[in-house]
Amino acid sequence: MPIHKLEHFDQNYRETFGGDDVKALDVYTEGGDRVGSVADVLVDDDGHFRYLIIDISLDFVSKKILLPIGLSRINYPERRVYVDGLSRQQLENLPDHTEDAIVDRDYEENVRSVFRSPTSGLTYDRDTYNYEKDPDLYGLNEQSHQTFRLYEERLIANKHRIKTGEVTVGKHIETETVHVTVPIQKERVLIERVVPTEAGKVVDPNELKFQEGEVVRIEVYEETPEIHKEAFVREEVRIKKVVEQDTVEAQDTIRREELDVDTTGNLHLQEDGITTDEAI
Repeated sequence: MPIHKLEHFDQNYRETFGGDDVKALDVYTEGGDRVGSVADVLVDDDGHFRYLIIDISLDFVSKKILLPIGLSRINYPERRVYVDGLSRQQLENLPDHTEDAIVDRDYEENVRSVFRSPTSGLTYDRDTYNYEKDPDLYGLNEQSHQTFRLYEERLIANKHRIKTGEVTVGKHIETETVHVTVPIQKERVLIERVVPTEAGKVVDPNELKFQEGEVVRIEVYEETPEIHKEAFVREEVRIKKVVEQDTVEAQDTIRREELDVDTTGNLHLQEDGITTDEAI
């Protein structure tokens, strides 16, 4: 089963533990001697504590080690982690845990082999091993070790685009009959025969000029209408989209788990950093 650092598994682990941060705790022996501090915690896929990464200094040996969680006792009110029976020989046999160390099955077994009792009778098989086979190393019998998660539901608001319609803009041709009036001019020849004022007067023979075939030509014109069609730009139609803002409100019922604590006896209870004595 893969192992994860606590913060990688749950970024809000401090909220999960009600503000307690195990990584801020000092490490003491059961006799009250400080031997180091908790640098980090390793958990499995189910969120169970499996190892404390301890920056430890004991008997002039200083290193970071993995300590199976069952060998410690966490006391959040005292802000301490108690370790019993950690010897110099065990420290020397434990691998020095570095930031780039790969905690795989073989690495874990190297750590377990240092702490496992010779009388345990356990034969390690990397394919079938589980933590329940080492209750002395991973068993959490102390109340301060027991952890579980409180869940709550939250409303998550997202949005996505959906097509609600479509606007198609096109052109079509309409026809109509238009009447226009064009004034035109026509020429015509008017022939009038009138009696001259000198009618009956004798003409001087010397002035008399008879000519045969005398012709007078007058050109006659008229206007004819010339009608044709021309196209002009009547108007322009511009098409664009605008985005309107709107706010949509939604509500739903969500659930949240709260902690119920049932105790018996005379206990020292601590709430929000204030310690009180209360008989339960």
